[in-house]
Amino acid sequence: MLVRVGVPAGFRLDPHVKVLDEQVVERAKRRGLDALVYAPHFTRLPEIRAKAEQYSDDDLRIFPARELFTGSWQDRRHVLGIGVSDPVPDFLTLEATIDELRRQDAAILVPHPGFLTVSLGREAISHYRDAIDAIEVYNPKHLPRDNRRAQSIARVEDVPAFASSYAHRDATIGEVWTEFEDPIDTVEELSAALNDGVPMTAHHRDGLTHSVRCALEFLHLGYENTWEKLDRVMLQGTEPTHPDHVAYEGRFDDVKVY
Repeated sequence: MLVRVGVPAGFRLDPHVKVLDEQVVERAKRRGLDALVYAPHFTRLPEIRAKAEQYSDDDLRIFPARELFTGSWQDRRHVLGIGVSDPVPDFLTLEATIDELRRQDAAILVPHPGFLTVSLGREAISHYRDAIDAIEVYNPKHLPRDNRRAQSIARVEDVPAFASSYAHRDATIGEVWTEFEDPIDTVEELSAALNDGVPMTAHHRDGLTHSVRCALEFLHLGYENTWEKLDRVMLQGTEPTHPDHVAYEGRFDDVKVY
């Protein structure tokens, strides 16, 4: 299912990055990528779109997306929505999130399946099998057993597989990507390709440098789950993607968990 780096061919997309600046763009181009999907946590869709447009050019497409935080802090599950047309908040039930993404014809991807306490497990993936367009089978934050489990889930459920850098650090850009045969110019084209099950292959680099960069991404979890989480939960107040935000006009009051 996984293909290590070889002769470059096709359209190289990193389907999930958390960082975006001039350094990221320069590194992505230098490492032969054609596009990135930018999906930062707890950031509203208009802001993501604006930043993606700012850094996108003919040599590197930047596609906006949302990694949606479903459920509560104690029972959270992440879902990656690509091709989202209308803003969707975090902290909705998983069912409501899936239903809203389906309503918008957005592609629904499962990042880091079964990983720690932030992912869709096999039972949920099986339940929503008909809605899910792809499952992540390689992620630098994964340990080897996590990648093996993800590959097994994708194989058993017969769901297309993708790989991403899930980069929270600039240096991870270009370590992992997913390859399509034909170029993709817009996020709408990408969403349609994923919805239609267009063939794609998962790739990653190899060797000591790659292993070190993966280890550093994994260690970044410590920051995410200590100070960053404390900052979000205790210090910042209501998230801009909370369903109570005025931008959502109360549309999700009946399906929010907070």
